Amino acid sequence: MSKQNIVIIKYNAGNIRSVSNALKRLGQSAEITDDKEKIARADKVIFPGVGEASTTMEYLNGNGLSEIIPSITKPVLGICLGMQLMSKHSEEGNTDGMGIFNNSVVKFKAQNEKHRHIKIPHMGWNRIFDLKSDLFDSSLEGDFVYFVHSYYMPKGTETVSTTDYGIPFSSAVQHNNFFATQFHPEKSGSVGERILRNFLKL
Repeated sequence: MSKQNIVIIKYNAGNIRSVSNALKRLGQSAEITDDKEKIARADKVIFPGVGEASTTMEYLNGNGLSEIIPSITKPVLGICLGMQLMSKHSEEGNTDGMGIFNNSVVKFKAQNEKHRHIKIPHMGWNRIFDLKSDLFDSSLEGDFVYFVHSYYMPKGTETVSTTDYGIPFSSAVQHNNFFATQFHPEKSGSVGERILRNFLKL
């Protein structure tokens, strides 16, 4: 795979270094930056995140990143909180997102007596099904990936991967050049590496 100009968006969220290290294992280096011109010029942009929605969105708004991200025309990959902030709205902190994906984010809760044992956050390994994106090889159907989240995006027209945790939810979505995963590919072993590699091939 040829070297690419890859940017990881820098903001007040965790797991950025782990994403950078995952790319290094694939033979690619990435610049971690909040420079809007560098982000706009990149071949690939990764928007990771571990944190709280409202304070993170406030940071993005204050630094102009919430304006530049939706305008990117090259492939963009949002991860976990990054995916949620690309939605229309999140129940976490009653936060308006960037509206890239035409769906909102809600909190896990027990749907009925049968699911009252559901633990929040949804943390650990779970399967991905109904794969419908170039992010995924068909052979990844039913494989395990790693999740850590209390909020989720319900299934919708942009859903390209489904996971079940008491109810089915969107474990990945896609709209045009914007891709996002609720799970952490950088923490999902060889399956996650294949997904990242597929993103780099786009």
